Amino acid sequence: MSTHIGITDIYIFILAAFLGYQLISRVPSLLHTPLMAATNAISGIALIGSLVIAGENYNIITNILAFVAVTCSTINVVGGFLITDRILKMFKKKPTHPS
Repeated sequence: MSTHIGITDIYIFILAAFLGYQLISRVPSLLHTPLMAATNAISGIALIGSLVIAGENYNIITNILAFVAVTCSTINVVGGFLITDRILKMFKKKPTHPS
């Protein structure tokens, strides 16, 4: 397995970061909850992938990066669900007491 990072890899990373920022900044506030659900799904996929890589035990650098990826993905998934739950609670009707 090659650990060589080429200029193409760096270019793709920069382009993906730019496009991701542009996409998120242009989302209307009405769509934030569905977008959070999709983001949680993507973070879940990243979490599974990082767990697979962490389990392969390639070398110490890979293990450290996999640990960081697992930690960040877990924080992102849990935080996303907490925020989504809080947003959805804002839209629930409060129970009315019969007089």
